[in-house]
Amino acid sequence: MTDAAAALEPSRRIQELDELTHEQAQAVLALLEEARLTDGTSAVSEQGRLQLTGGRREGIRHFLLTEHGRLAGYAQLEDTDPVEAPAAELVVHPAMRGRGHGRSLGTALLAASGKRLRVWAHGGKSAARHLAQVLGLSLFRELRQLRRPLTGDDAVPEVVLPADVTVRTFVPGDDDAAWLAANAEAFAHHPEQGALVQRDLDDRKAQPWFDPKGFFLAERDGQLVGFHWTKVHEAERLGEVYVLGVRPSAQGGGLGKALTAVGLHHLQSEGLPTAMLYVDADNPAALAVYEGMGFVTHEVDLMYRTES
Repeated sequence: MTDAAAALEPSRRIQELDELTHEQAQAVLALLEEARLTDGTSAVSEQGRLQLTGGRREGIRHFLLTEHGRLAGYAQLEDTDPVEAPAAELVVHPAMRGRGHGRSLGTALLAASGKRLRVWAHGGKSAARHLAQVLGLSLFRELRQLRRPLTGDDAVPEVVLPADVTVRTFVPGDDDAAWLAANAEAFAHHPEQGALVQRDLDDRKAQPWFDPKGFFLAERDGQLVGFHWTKVHEAERLGEVYVLGVRPSAQGGGLGKALTAVGLHHLQSEGLPTAMLYVDADNPAALAVYEGMGFVTHEVDLMYRTES
């Protein structure tokens, strides 16, 4: 643990920690929920929230900003990518904004990363864009959230699988290793997803939303060639194309589109009115497929980075 309080206002203190206690994690989760209710989107990703608990994780650091002893802000720095700069997310309590806390957290992140940093701004809010400018960061990546209705006149596309492919649901434990291997191949170009290991999968399987009935595996000659893991956001009554992947050897034959339709039909059968997914703005092929299936842009997440 280090104390990054130097040069801060006397009432403001930042602690840098390798892991959080249960009480600290719960306080951060409460802060994140307050911010979500105000902002309409979570300031920290699902992966970041999972990394709040369960003890120390390699490459993960937590920054707690307090003002007069009260938790006012939080940041998380993940330095696990062997190539890319460390990635961060941060949030300031809605009732304690406009006091320089965001800039203080950003400065602490820059120092901790050696001024080699990437920062997510979920929802692309104007305040986040301004903070990025103040910190000297440039726009690097745009991640779009797309949505489409599952009710009404917009019919869910028909499932048309390749003739030699069958689909079944995931069996926890039995399919873990095979799925992790297929996921690594399908997302070899995408380190945030492709680097998932058993602990990451176990974290997700332990969540209340996990349901193997919505986790579909496509097989050819007994080998896993693609998958579509759906997720239900129960409070929002929203279905998600959570993880969709096709092994490189099986790409180009329409399997991805067919698996998308499999998952959408499942979400529709659960009575959900809307489906959503995330896709990078610089992936025109995927955007064209999803827009052709009735998805439209709902909001964007932006990533900023240092120039070096």
